[in-house]
Amino acid sequence: MDFELTDEQRLIQDTVRTFVNERVLPNAIDNDIAHRLDRSVIEGMAELGLLGIVIPEEYGGAGLDFVAEALSCEEIERGEAAFRTLISVHVGLNSLALLRYGTEEQKQRWLVPQARGEKIACFGLTEPAAGSDVAAMKTTARRDGDTYVLNGSKNWISYATVADHALVFAKTDPAAKHKGISAFVLEQGMPGFTAADTEHKLGVWAGSKGELFFENVAVPAENLVGEEGQGFEIAMYGLDQGRFTVAAGACGVTRACLERSVEYARERETFGQPIGKYQFVQDMIAEMVLGYETSKLLVMQAAWMKNEGRRNTRETSLAKWHATESAFRAAHLAIQVHGAYGYSAADHLRGHHPDPQADASRARARLQGVERPRRRSLAAVLVGSSARAGTARATGRHWRLTEPKLEQRPF
Repeated sequence: MDFELTDEQRLIQDTVRTFVNERVLPNAIDNDIAHRLDRSVIEGMAELGLLGIVIPEEYGGAGLDFVAEALSCEEIERGEAAFRTLISVHVGLNSLALLRYGTEEQKQRWLVPQARGEKIACFGLTEPAAGSDVAAMKTTARRDGDTYVLNGSKNWISYATVADHALVFAKTDPAAKHKGISAFVLEQGMPGFTAADTEHKLGVWAGSKGELFFENVAVPAENLVGEEGQGFEIAMYGLDQGRFTVAAGACGVTRACLERSVEYARERETFGQPIGKYQFVQDMIAEMVLGYETSKLLVMQAAWMKNEGRRNTRETSLAKWHATESAFRAAHLAIQVHGAYGYSAADHLRGHHPDPQADASRARARLQGVERPRRRSLAAVLVGSSARAGTARATGRHWRLTEPKLEQRPF
């Protein structure tokens, strides 16, 4: 593996970073609070070629590699998770599945406009009673002459109400479990095919999430992707592609938390010095560095294997697992570094934390002081030393902590 980026990869990284700084970040907080999907950002992503980044040029894409896709997803999610989700669904789950399993006619009809960003696509797999247990899906597709008649529903579908095309999975042979699942492309406007937004989500408010409903939808037989019964294979392939972009995007969350924490630690002063001079703040920042670097290595390993055409299900799953855990941890640590300001809706950190309920509990815990200093104060009482690596003197029944001079760290 060569970790040196090519000139082309650096160019796409710089281009997307500039795009995020100029087009995403300035409105990210307002869009999140207003639960507003900014269509102009999607148009900008299409202009940059991000909606077909790894699709070959012959099918309207940019023809770039998976390292470039990973770098782009990291930069996009550094600004807003909703738009990285679009790459995951539109490119990873849908377009790459069409590229691999679609006929030439299907590629020209659906893949080309998707890769150009002229049409938006979604992926209809999850159902109310079928998440990880895909074989439990209830949606059916009954053959009727030259059509398949679809009935059922899907939920938690990203860009459900926005998409022009949907790659939908249904059982053509319910008795065959996962071997009886088939894949179809449905187009917005088909009679009996409707969508609705999902309201009152806990996060990713600036994105689109919804449900798909199928009531006797007559789908032409030529819309079948692959063979009958091949849907499970197609879905698993698409999920491998989507998970890769999730892992790459999570690196962007960790980096955003790290960058803002470092900036704040240099500016915020307590007891006459920047909080970045305190060891407990340095520890939190160092942990973010570790999470970012290890996540990036796993993502780049998966990207390299994808570029080589090697199976990467294991490596992609490891990257997604570690990178998302690191992102969650980084968001929590960043809120700790920022104290009460980290819980403010006006702070970009709010959009990076994936668990608002956890945020609320942590906010309550901070009402009487930031967590880490309290831990050290308690430890000082127990071991008889200063919580700030200085000295603790008994004054009656209370402890008075003296402030040491701490070494400046390079963060």
